Amino acid sequence: MQTVPELGEAAAARRRFLGLKQGEVAARANVSQEVLSRFERGKLAEFGSRKLLAVLAVLGMELQFVETAAAGSLDELRRERGGGA
Repeated sequence: MQTVPELGEAAAARRRFLGLKQGEVAARANVSQEVLSRFERGKLAEFGSRKLLAVLAVLGMELQFVETAAAGSLDELRRERGGGA
């Protein structure tokens, strides 16, 4: 996974697998149900790390960092996203 929408999709799938409702997860993670819903649907450009870690903890998930091949520079990443140089 490399994007916030992909993380949201994975969290939603795990929540459904566990048979939990959004409201339950949101309450346990101390985030609003609206924010959780938008995160799961990929409608948030950013989802704070504290919120993300809290939601993942409720779902019994964790982040794992894996080394990848060298990525482009920050300027190249901005150009890919249409942000210019």
